[in-house]
Order: sequence, then C-alpha cells, then structure tokens
Amino acid sequence: MVLKVQGLYKSFKGKPVLKNVNFELGQGEILAILGRSGVGKTTVLRCINNLVKCDRG
Repeated sequence: MVLKVQGLYKSFKGKPVLKNVNFELGQGEILAILGRSGVGKTTVLRCINNLVKCDRG
C-alpha cells in the first residue's frame, strides 16, 4: 500500500466539506477523484499534501 486515507474530515466555517473519506492506493494503481464543482476534490488533495490541516483523519 502506497497511500491510505481513513476517516478524513474537513470543514470550513462550520460547514462540512469532507465527511469520513476513506480509500487505499496500492503500488502501481491510479486514482481519479471525480465530482462536480465545489464538492471537495481539491480539498482532499490539499489535505493529503498537508497544505491544509484536516479536522480529523
């Protein structure tokens, strides 16, 4: 396993953006994060890279 995200939670001004996000990425696997505008795709990446502090997870 290369990356494991478990129970990721992030809110802005009391509004939850990410709630209990979980996934595992293994060696050689490719992950796509899909969704409409404003659902938290970039926030997931920023949390993984420690560019923003996660509330939990």
